[in-house]
Order: sequence, then C-alpha cells, then structure tokens
Amino acid sequence: MSNKVVTFGEIMLRLAPEGYYRFVQTNSYGATFGGGEANVAVSLANYGYDAGFVTKLPSHEIGQSAVNSLRQFGVDTSKIVRGGDRVGIYFLEKGASQRPSKVIYDRAGSSIATATAEDFDWDDIFEGVKWFHFTGITPALGSNVADICLEACKKAREKGIIVSCDLNYRNKLWSKEEAGKVMGKLCEYVDVCISNEEDANDVFGIKASDTDVTSGEVNYEGYKEVARKLAERFGFKKVAITLRTSISANDNKWAAMLYDGNDYYFSKTYLMHIVDRVGGGDSFGGGLIYACMENYGPQETIEFAVAASCLKHSIEGDFNMVSVDEVKKLAGGDSSGRVQR
Repeated sequence: MSNKVVTFGEIMLRLAPEGYYRFVQTNSYGATFGGGEANVAVSLANYGYDAGFVTKLPSHEIGQSAVNSLRQFGVDTSKIVRGGDRVGIYFLEKGASQRPSKVIYDRAGSSIATATAEDFDWDDIFEGVKWFHFTGITPALGSNVADICLEACKKAREKGIIVSCDLNYRNKLWSKEEAGKVMGKLCEYVDVCISNEEDANDVFGIKASDTDVTSGEVNYEGYKEVARKLAERFGFKKVAITLRTSISANDNKWAAMLYDGNDYYFSKTYLMHIVDRVGGGDSFGGGLIYACMENYGPQETIEFAVAASCLKHSIEGDFNMVSVDEVKKLAGGDSSGRVQR
C-alpha cells in the first residue's frame, strides 16, 4: 500500500529579526521559508514518507530557493507549477513574556494566489497517492484558490484518497462569515479535521463551554462537544483538536484531543518553554497523519502528534526537523531534555 502524501498550499519567504528584536529596532532579517502545508510535507518526509508539496512559484531565483528549501528534506517538488511573479512574504516578530508574537503578511499577488484551475492536473498529481492535506489558509487566498481546493477535494474523494484539513482560520486573510461559507463546502469532502481551541468557533460558530483562550482558561471537557458537533455536521471520521493554554508568549501548556466517532482520547499535557511556535499546529498535523497512516491506536496517535508538536516548539523556523525515534521517546515519557551521549 502506498504511503504517499500530497499537501497543497502556499510556501512563503519568512523574514524575521534576530532573536527577540522588534520590527522597529532591527536592521537585518534572517530569511527562511515556510507555510502550513509545506511544513506538514517536511514533517512527513523527515518521518521517512514519500511526501509531495504542490503549489505555484515564480521561475526566478527566489522561487527556486523556496523549492530548494523543501528538496533538502526530501520533499517531492516535481508537481510544483512554475509561473507568476512573486513569492509571498511574511514578517515575524517573536514575542517574549507578555508581549505577543506578530505576523505581517506581504503576500498579495503571489504566484499561488493568482493560480488558475488549469495550472493543476489532479489526476496526475494524485497518481499513487494515499492521503491529501490542505489547510484553511489556502482557500483564504482568493475564490480562485478556493475553487482549486474544491476541485482537488472532489478528485481525491473520487479516487478514494483520505483527505485531511486543518481549519487554520486567519483573520488577516478573510472574514469569519466568508470562511464559514467556503470551508463548509470543502469540509464535505474531508475525512480528518484538525482544529485548535478557537478555529471551530471562528469558522463554524461551534464554541467550547467555559473556555476563554485570552485569559488562558481552556476547559478540556468542553471540546468533546465541539468535536462531536463537527463530526455530526460534516461526517468527519476523526476530529483532532489542539489545546494550548497560554501562560505567556514563552511558556505554554500543550495537549490535544482525538475523537474517532465513538470515544474521546486526551493526550498528556506538556509544559513548554518556546523557542519558536510558528508551525506548531502544522507539526501536530504531520504527526497525526503519520500515526494514522501507521495504523496506531487512537491514544497512541494523539500522543505521537502532541509529542511531535511539542518538540517543534523548541526548533527555530517553520519546519519540524525531528525523527520518529525522537518523537516516540518524548511520547513514551522521556521529557527530561538531558544530553544524549
């Protein structure tokens, strides 16, 4: 059985001041690449899977640099379409203590945002593929990209490919009303839904009781109802919800829940000191997909996904550069961080 996964979305140039410098005080930026679905592909490639990423990038050197950033981790870039004028950019200012991180987008008119349905041959892209993943960020780029996502989901369903979606609501890209309408159509084709504490409420108005993410109060039990309502509305086979309790920008508690249509499974909770939280949700998605494809039991699946994501918070950049063994070691209870030699 094939273990090939394809993800579809935008990879961007990430420009970030060194350390904890603010935008207004820096005079230099470190350049790396990242983006929701690209981050998932890198995770899966690092776990030894055949992971392909699909997007559209300009044929100039910056576009090629984005391709190269994926290739170095073994991601299949052969279905990336070349064309258009620009690579989307996001600027990241890392938060510290009570000062939150900030993201400023400069992505309007990027190659993928101006793509058309004719750019992508899904019959060809999905040849030998077992799993397809996208996030709510991609259809938010424009109605044309939302239509491409819908075409991909329909083709995946036709071919019996498992479809996963991370709701990933971004209020800088579209309104809650627009997100609910577009994601509602797409979710009809989704088998595995991934959400965080806020996404289900932002996109579909499904809210957990006794939870206030701003004050850091997260009522785990309330998310059972959220998962059940999501599954009933769209027919999801699985719903996974990450549960982040923010103590400060540097310190979070991190856990998750998995609902398989019958029972609810909660992971252990990690207290994390954060190096870089961007890509944290994507690393959870990558871990979840891997565990599902490996036919792990539901408790083992959610433990693996949460441990993978916990480790990502300790790594600079968008990509989660960890191995299966490292994730299993943490999931198995070794969270000491002691030197290995």
